[in-house]
Amino acid sequence: MKRPFVTKEQIEEIAKTYPTPFHIYDEKGIRENARALYEAFSWNPGFKEYFAVKATPNPFLMQILHEYGCGSDCSSMAELVLSEAAGITGRDIMFSSNDTPPEEFACCEKLGGIINLDDITHIEAVERAVGYLPKTMSCRYNPGGVFVLSNGIMDNPGDSKYGMTEAQIFEAFRIMKEKGVEHFGIHAFLASNTVTNEYYPMLAKVLFELAVRLAKETGVHVAFINLSGGIGIPYRPDQEANDIRVIGEGVRKVYEEVLVPAGMGDVALYTELGRFMLGPYGGLVTRAINEKHTYKEYIGVDACAANLMRPAIYGAYHHITVLGKEDALCDHVYDVTGSLCENCDKFAVDRKLPKIDMGDYLFIHDAGAHGHSMGYNYNGKLRSAELLLKEDGSVQMIRRAETMNDYFATLDCFEIGKKLIHR
Repeated sequence: MKRPFVTKEQIEEIAKTYPTPFHIYDEKGIRENARALYEAFSWNPGFKEYFAVKATPNPFLMQILHEYGCGSDCSSMAELVLSEAAGITGRDIMFSSNDTPPEEFACCEKLGGIINLDDITHIEAVERAVGYLPKTMSCRYNPGGVFVLSNGIMDNPGDSKYGMTEAQIFEAFRIMKEKGVEHFGIHAFLASNTVTNEYYPMLAKVLFELAVRLAKETGVHVAFINLSGGIGIPYRPDQEANDIRVIGEGVRKVYEEVLVPAGMGDVALYTELGRFMLGPYGGLVTRAINEKHTYKEYIGVDACAANLMRPAIYGAYHHITVLGKEDALCDHVYDVTGSLCENCDKFAVDRKLPKIDMGDYLFIHDAGAHGHSMGYNYNGKLRSAELLLKEDGSVQMIRRAETMNDYFATLDCFEIGKKLIHR
């Protein structure tokens, strides 16, 4: 059974200052998880986690992770700028983008970050944007086909827009070596949100064997291998969580089987985790404000898909706890909805929950990654605040809620924008 990291009493007190809906993050859980990750890969001296900024682009949270050695995995200009503002620069930045505007390559190089090329044509794009190729470069690999684990097909890399073929990555390494690149990296992302300890070790074997072939046939120095993301979280209460220590040990065994005998025992390992780093340590708190009895039983809350769109666009499951009723019998069946003019704006469909009364607070679990970051303003909805529940029990606002002024700010060329902004 999933338990929130906050109580009804805490939320009632917080809501006196910060009205619902809001996202709240658990500092204690974030820190414990970051420590566990680094302990799991402590056997690799060069290990580094590059937090996937797109998952939760908040500088306060990025700085917490940075205290443990985490860098930033960026995919856009805004994420590069945000990383710099958070004090994360130089080799603490990994720029893994695709369909990339040249000015973004230039920005990454200016910050001293590592450029991870998605396509072989980007070699020339970087040269044009920067004027040269940096001494350290990385390439993204896509093996094609399907990626299969013991519990079935995990994903279909061959249908993905990301990465180079094996022939292309060999050619890219040869070209970059001729142009003065000295240190090379390999990157791949083959499956999303895997809830199995098998994924990373199996991906590692694919990349380690590729690295050995590349080093042997091209003569390059493979400095690092980036296992990217893909380690998931158990959204459903009956799912068993990944064990990062078991995963780390599994990768170590493959490292010693493949890289060490090839004389490549100095290769650093990188990860680019987002969901695993913050997903379970954030929740969306919302309040029941309406109920409707038609062909189904509906509970309307003051949040909507603009605050958490995964259920609406993916049909994704997010567990819901009615705060104060954690141990009550789940003997009612509800659709929990937001107020968007879209029928998909539902946080839960036919969900068994305790009886919900108007004013009850609902805690929507596992919204710490790809939650607030995917927010939008459809129907004129305003994005909610982000709060940090600190280790001492206090609460810090780390992003204020949007206002009407924010929503209309870009209409300053029209009368309504001018009136609201200067109201």
